[in-house]
Amino acid sequence: MDKRGDFLSRCRKILLSQSRESPPRLSIDDALILYDEADLSELMHVASMQRRIRVPGNHVTYLVDRNVNYTNVCTINCQFCSFYRPPGHSETYLQSLDQISERIIQLEDLGGSRVLMQGGVHPELNLEWYTDLIQELRARHPSIDLDCFSPIEIEGISEICGLSTKAVLESLRDAGMHGLPGGGAEMLVDEVRLDVSPKKGSAENWLRVMGEAQELNLTTSATNVIGFGESNLHRLQHMDKVRKLQDRAVERGSIGFTSFISWPVMLENNSLGRKGRGMNKYTLGAGSNEYLRHVAISRLFFDNIKHIQASWPTMGTKVAQMALFAGADDIGSTMMEENVVSSSGTKKTSASERELQLLISRAGFIPVKRDSDYNLLETDTIELEIFAPPPTQPNCCLLYTSPSPRDRTRSRMRSSA
Repeated sequence: MDKRGDFLSRCRKILLSQSRESPPRLSIDDALILYDEADLSELMHVASMQRRIRVPGNHVTYLVDRNVNYTNVCTINCQFCSFYRPPGHSETYLQSLDQISERIIQLEDLGGSRVLMQGGVHPELNLEWYTDLIQELRARHPSIDLDCFSPIEIEGISEICGLSTKAVLESLRDAGMHGLPGGGAEMLVDEVRLDVSPKKGSAENWLRVMGEAQELNLTTSATNVIGFGESNLHRLQHMDKVRKLQDRAVERGSIGFTSFISWPVMLENNSLGRKGRGMNKYTLGAGSNEYLRHVAISRLFFDNIKHIQASWPTMGTKVAQMALFAGADDIGSTMMEENVVSSSGTKKTSASERELQLLISRAGFIPVKRDSDYNLLETDTIELEIFAPPPTQPNCCLLYTSPSPRDRTRSRMRSSA
């Protein structure tokens, strides 16, 4: 048997082991074989089987929320960000308390339950500005979960006020902050991370701040952006760091990360896309097949994170539906407003509750509304339509005898051991 035949034989054995009701933990080495060699259809099938074991039933969840990007002032200058403006730029803005509150009122009118509020690293806003804002929003909107900021914003506040990041998080929690979203993770491999965001700080900083948030029982999620030119091994190293942090949370009896969300980098209107005389827009990023492969691998790799979310804003609704057959059990949120990803070329950045329900039901699943902590909420079906049921998922792994090779893109970075 030649070398490729050996890999395919090993690949089948790994997929068979992962199709069990209680599969062994997937190692980086075995996950890399699946990433490089597994037939996409078969990989998605096994990931879908695991999704039904870990999240039983035929429902897919969604969240009615809105994004609030309270400022675009930022000193970090990430190469892939089209949203930020440096201090002093004519297009900078900072929303007032009343402006933010008005946006939350619009969410309340739609029966929403969470606001995701993030901005940039503003060099002039002290801790008191943030705690006063959170306290007032909590008083005005007691039924809305306030999931706010990101680890790099927490680091920025820490530098301004001279307190530790954990002390900053404690102050924000005591003011009424419900959770710390996992934005800014991108790629938790410094070889990649510091190449595209040299001012953002190391992967360890992100992991440390998220770990502190979990110790304080703040709701957290984990994210991953792919398509910077990294290798498949880099992507798995990112997942491994998230999984290890989640292990520590589980050992403490904490929920840790509620979910894992990944999407490809967007390359319009930013310096990363303009590099190489604009060729990066064609050589970087990730297509639909690569994204679906990543979703499927993440479902198998994260034996300690229950929920995998599909990304309809970056991939579109059709690919997001396909992700529901690749291990994802959540379709994300209504968002209502989004300014960060949309600045980089994404066209559709909001969806009504009806749109999300139809997106889910047309894929053959039952839509169920949830809150930020993935508690299931009473769901009013806005529009009933009858669709064919999803394909039956047999409790066995259907191995292909002639796996089709995946489309490979070359990495511009060498894999680190």
